[in-house]
Amino acid sequence: MILETERLTLAPVVQGDAPAIYLMMSDPEVMAHWDVEPIEDPDVVEAYVAAQVREVEEGAGWYWSMRLIEDGVFLGVCDLSDVDWRHHRAEVGFMMGKDSWGKGYAFEAMASVLAFAASQGLKRLTARTHVGNVRSDSLLAKLGFKQEGYLHGHIDREGERRDCRLWGMLL
Repeated sequence: MILETERLTLAPVVQGDAPAIYLMMSDPEVMAHWDVEPIEDPDVVEAYVAAQVREVEEGAGWYWSMRLIEDGVFLGVCDLSDVDWRHHRAEVGFMMGKDSWGKGYAFEAMASVLAFAASQGLKRLTARTHVGNVRSDSLLAKLGFKQEGYLHGHIDREGERRDCRLWGMLL
């Protein structure tokens, strides 16, 4: 499913996106608030992307590459995953390259993903952020998510226990 916004095309992730995704996932600043440290091995990202492609093919979730309509420049990725059709719920996620930060692209893309989720009959969405990820917290609040929980020591990253915020919204 291809989604379009005023400035963006969100197309399903394909294996050919792996090099661009690797550039983001190997960047310490981009990965500062992720569950894992920056990824140094491009083969790890290749496998990560292959798993997402399979999940889309199996109808278990949606993963999109975000690109500018005008020139096709890769900006980042977003997803609607962990879909639970029984309870009509899913999780959303997004990652943007540093050059795309602060330009409203993530909001534009995620607003489109939320509309798509509603069109698929989903009724509840969740998201999780690491404490300190002010940009993502702000984006989720602007989209209408509410903070619903605080997960103490939820993530172990390189021996450091990290706290997370749990966000949710009803569609």
